[in-house]
Amino acid sequence: MVSVLVLMVTGYAWAAMQGLVNGLTTADVIGRDPGELPEDGARDILLVGMDSRVDAQGNPLPKEMLAKLNAGAADGVLNTDTLIMLHVPNDGSKAVAVSLPRDTYVDIPGFGQHKLNSAYARGKAAARQDLQAGGVADERELEVQSNQEGAKTLISTVEGLTGQTIDNYASINLLGFYDITNAIGGVDVCLKQATSDPMSGADFEKGKQTITGVDALAFVRQRHGLLRGDLDRVVRQQVFLAGLANKVLSAGTLADPAKLNRLSDAIGKSIVVNQGWDIMSFAQQLRGLSGGQIQFRTIPIVNPEYDTPGDGVAVQVNPAEVQQFVAKLTGKKISTAPSAPPPGDIVVDVYNTSDVQGLAGTVSESLVSQGFGQGEVANETPRQASVVQSAPGERASADSVAQALGGEVAVEESAAVTSGHVRVLLAPDYEQTGGATGQGGTGGGNAPGAAPAPAARQGADGSADEPITADGVTCVN
Repeated sequence: MVSVLVLMVTGYAWAAMQGLVNGLTTADVIGRDPGELPEDGARDILLVGMDSRVDAQGNPLPKEMLAKLNAGAADGVLNTDTLIMLHVPNDGSKAVAVSLPRDTYVDIPGFGQHKLNSAYARGKAAARQDLQAGGVADERELEVQSNQEGAKTLISTVEGLTGQTIDNYASINLLGFYDITNAIGGVDVCLKQATSDPMSGADFEKGKQTITGVDALAFVRQRHGLLRGDLDRVVRQQVFLAGLANKVLSAGTLADPAKLNRLSDAIGKSIVVNQGWDIMSFAQQLRGLSGGQIQFRTIPIVNPEYDTPGDGVAVQVNPAEVQQFVAKLTGKKISTAPSAPPPGDIVVDVYNTSDVQGLAGTVSESLVSQGFGQGEVANETPRQASVVQSAPGERASADSVAQALGGEVAVEESAAVTSGHVRVLLAPDYEQTGGATGQGGTGGGNAPGAAPAPAARQGADGSADEPITADGVTCVN
């Protein structure tokens, strides 16, 4: 959306853009006046790529188009495969786009902890069920209203994860991505090595190349055959969007009547934005933006292969760390989280839910050696994933214990935990090697005192000090 709206260089382009905006599909997904921005005037926009087999108006895509897009059949679940929070200061002179990996394990309001890309689908399904129970039978009305509730659930989830208030929302479907890249004449990308993947249809040679249409969609959708799977796909999406922005900014796309007409048609069919967004004013705000002033970053990752209790392998993050990272990028001041009490004031109960004999006792001894109070040590009902739990409002205590365990164990609050205590449940995913004790030990994996792997805590671009920009072409996996 930013790349489409940045330059209004001619009267023709301005008039055409007004027609484009008037033809956009809108949805009531922001629960307040969209014109009400924070005092600093900065705007936070949630950009969403939908794994949808319908257009923006809810019409099913033809089978021949689905085959062309290599989209396959819908599985009945509408997931959000690309999620980016775009922060634009009030002067429009720069922008930072923060990628949120779709498999990030987060708290979804009303639904508990699940993968981020399921928030929309869960909100939509629940709303549809309630609407039907309330007597709504019209299929189109069911789709419109349930989709709006799905978007609202996703927005509240992202707000909880990032600590930012989402001011605007824009989503695009598979067809839109195909049409928009064709309309502007393709995007320049660069690969470090040749790659092929029948799942996405990706088949690319090594080096710099220009991609459009089906190839562009395959480029941003591929995850099989990549070194780091979905995290590499996130980087692919970043460099593609950077190239898209660079193409519009440098090539005068919006000054070309033919390209602009094609772009207008593509956007009208494929993009949904929130009601009340004054896009024309926003476009004027961005007139001074250049490629080097658009940065793409990724939230910090704790564990890219976290085994969840019920959702399979997910991307584990530390919500407090994510909020601090985003706050630093956006210049937002955040209140300091309550600090943990001294280790001696935290009683840790350790339970072994795995088949490793003596694991709870060994871990308890390690924690006691680091100053924590010793609580109950026992076996517990088997479970799939380890977790550190605190009483409600005492998460800082659980965070402190989790860090003593190496920083890679999930943390949550539970009403079943006594105030002043922290409960550690050790599952088969908890690895202890090398006899680490938290005091100079050399343990690996999730051993007590083992430091988290540095690479896992970096952004997915692997170079937090050198973010991707829209000024040039970055070679990626």
